[in-house]
This record gives sequence, C-alpha cells and structure tokens, in this order.
Amino acid sequence: MSNFFSDIGMLFSRYNSFFLEGIRNTIIIALFAVLIGTVFGVLMAMMRMSKIWPLKAIATVYIEFIRGTPLMVQLMFIFYGLPMLGITFPEVSFIPNFSRFAAGIVAMSINSCAYVAEVIRSGIQAVDGGQMEAARSIGYSHTQAMLYVVLPQAIRNILPALGNEFITVIKESSIVSVIGIADLMFRTNDVIAVTYRTLPSLAIAAVIYFCMTFAGSRLIAFTERKMSHGKQ
Repeated sequence: MSNFFSDIGMLFSRYNSFFLEGIRNTIIIALFAVLIGTVFGVLMAMMRMSKIWPLKAIATVYIEFIRGTPLMVQLMFIFYGLPMLGITFPEVSFIPNFSRFAAGIVAMSINSCAYVAEVIRSGIQAVDGGQMEAARSIGYSHTQAMLYVVLPQAIRNILPALGNEFITVIKESSIVSVIGIADLMFRTNDVIAVTYRTLPSLAIAAVIYFCMTFAGSRLIAFTERKMSHGKQ
C-alpha cells in the first residue's frame, strides 16, 4: 500500500505537466460544450414549446434522438462520418489538432444541447402561466414576453441544473480521448504507456476528476444558497 501511494506521488511529481495539460483541455472542452449547448438549447427549447408544428416536431425528434443514442456514437459520426460526406473541420496553424478539438466540442455541444433544452423547457414551464398572460395583456408579443418576463424568472430554476450539466460534461468529456484529443484521460494513458503503472495513474486521474467536479458542485451549492436568499 505504501508503494502504491509513493508511486502516485512520484508519477504526479514527474508527469504533472501531462496532467495539467489534460486538465486545461478538459475544462476548455466542457466550457465550450456547455456554452454552445446552452445557446442552442434555448433555441431548441423555444422550438419544442412552439405552437408551430414543424418546429415543435423537429425539436422533439432532435432531443429524443440525441438523448436516446450514445455519446460515443455521436462522436464517431462527427469525427469519422462527416469527412466521408465531404464535411471537414479546418486546421488552424497556431492551434495543434484543431480539427480534433472542433469535432470533440461539436459532438459534446450537440449532446449537451439536447439535455439543456429539456432543462430550460422545464424551468420555463415552472413559471406561473399567469406571467405570460400578464405580459401579453400589457402589449408584449409572445417573444418579448418570453425574453423579458418569463426567462428572467426561469433562470432561478435553470442555473443550478446548468451547473450540474457542466459537471456531467466534465466527466463525459473523457470520451474524446478516443479521437486523440489530449484531455485528462488521454494524458493519463500517455503516462501509463511510459511508466506501465496503470492503477496509480488512474488513481491520479480519478482524484483530479473528483476535485474538478467537487469544486463545481460546491460552486453550484453556493449559487443556489445565494439565489434562495434573494428569493426570500
């Protein structure tokens, strides 16, 4: 047991640059995925709640399909399938492996969008329907009422769930290592390949993932307390 912990200390001390690069890339992917997923998730939620049938049908099919298929399949389709259809991601000279990062972020964003859309829809539906009627009665259009009256109230319900989505994306982002993105799991595998110390390397990765998600959960809890105080 003492050798196990000494191996962990040695590996982290010697290969901390590998793990730090992995942490940075993991956080970048998670941030972009949640940000893009939230922007399009709002649009998708609006479409699903729309009274225009084609828009509602498109949003419903998209959300159900993405939530009903594995992220791995979606990632493989984006990275390997799109180039077969003639759709490729450009390379950027000053960003190594940009096309891989772009594919990973797009796949994670598409997946996150479906879940965020449901979070936003449930948050909006939790707002008293009388708020929309009151806004319409003073001359707001449906879009204006949604943007200026309903959404600001729904944010109280949405933000904690979005925080949880960010934590989930951090954990799920480990899957992008299969397409060669140097996230935390990819760099952990690099350390394993060099040192042949599998269990200590995985233990370091597990602790790092826990620290990132725990810090995020504490921040979410703090935000919820602040919002509940504001509500009172």
